[in-house]
Amino acid sequence: MHTANRSRHDVVVVGARVAGSATAMLLARLGHDVVVVDQASFPSDTVSTHSIARSGMVQLRRWGLLNEVLDSGAPPIRQVTFNAGGTSISRTIKEKAGVDFLVAPRRYVLDTILATAAEHAGAEVRPGVTVTGLQRDGHGQVAGVQGHDHTGARVEIGARHVIGADGLRSRVAELAGARVDQAGPAGGAAQYAYYTGGRWVGFEFFVAERSFAGVFPTHDGQACIWVCNPAADARAVRRRAGSRGEAFDTLLQRSHPELVERLRHARRTSPVQGMLRQPNQVRQAFGPGWALVGDAGYYRDAITAYGISDAFRDAELLAVALDRALDGGAEEATALAAYQQQRDQALREIFEITCHLAAYPPVPTFIELQKQLSVAIDREAAALAARPVPGERLLATA
Repeated sequence: MHTANRSRHDVVVVGARVAGSATAMLLARLGHDVVVVDQASFPSDTVSTHSIARSGMVQLRRWGLLNEVLDSGAPPIRQVTFNAGGTSISRTIKEKAGVDFLVAPRRYVLDTILATAAEHAGAEVRPGVTVTGLQRDGHGQVAGVQGHDHTGARVEIGARHVIGADGLRSRVAELAGARVDQAGPAGGAAQYAYYTGGRWVGFEFFVAERSFAGVFPTHDGQACIWVCNPAADARAVRRRAGSRGEAFDTLLQRSHPELVERLRHARRTSPVQGMLRQPNQVRQAFGPGWALVGDAGYYRDAITAYGISDAFRDAELLAVALDRALDGGAEEATALAAYQQQRDQALREIFEITCHLAAYPPVPTFIELQKQLSVAIDREAAALAARPVPGERLLATA
């Protein structure tokens, strides 16, 4: 295996999807030399139901990317409907924290927008690079990454800091020895597919015993139709069904026949995707020369559909902390300890709500938890809206 290149930067980010590209973009806007690598090329899809909560919308607006998401064809969502026990309640999304609509852009669109924004900010984006190891200095501190590109050529990238934004099964977290600091039950399943030909008027949620389903309108007149259940229920149905699609239909029919009736007039345009056993965990966020962001550092059941919004929040917290360390305003360990403390404090309430929801309590309790979730999201959105925007001067001249 020959060496394609060796280089050195302030920061190398492993993973160029929502968490990694957002972190790279902000660090580049703050004036740092950043390279972000990903084994995938863009545009490409990933497993995600891809709705963005109000707090995530606030981040897109603050970073100057919201109009670009809308220009991609992602429909603005201005109505949310909850269906439970034969009752349907629809509400218009009110203006809070400068946001009065939501979106659910496909990941191959959103991830490409963020990677392009990182590039425009000055970061080097290198797709097709697989990281297989960490470089360390004589004191054992992480000092870069090594791996190979799509041709098999060896890649070595030195950096003052390595950021793992490479998802739940993070190679960086594994190689760095990041411990799991908090772990909740891992008993939830989430599955979804895309449909066209239906009438999608907004976000819709369907609550039943041991089941939560919904509709997220997205690009090209399609909708992401999803269902969450206890993993034991999903696996039992899957064992009896002839295919994942048949199992998906059975889970919807059993608990949400009103949604299935609407789908009779639509056409499924994708295979069924998802996860049958989702962990709830918080990893150690940093160590000597490395840090984690996004699903690599914190993963929760998809039942709260908050992963993208979490990633956006933590990307900014980490970028601001690393900026202080790189500019000499704080020692690395002090700055990154502050990042971990801020991240853990920010995630705590919604992480706890997620764990309670993923236990599928009785419907009245489930609905009350959903109300608590809405309040928590609005609180976080307001806090984010009040923060100074990293690299705002560069954003204003872009």
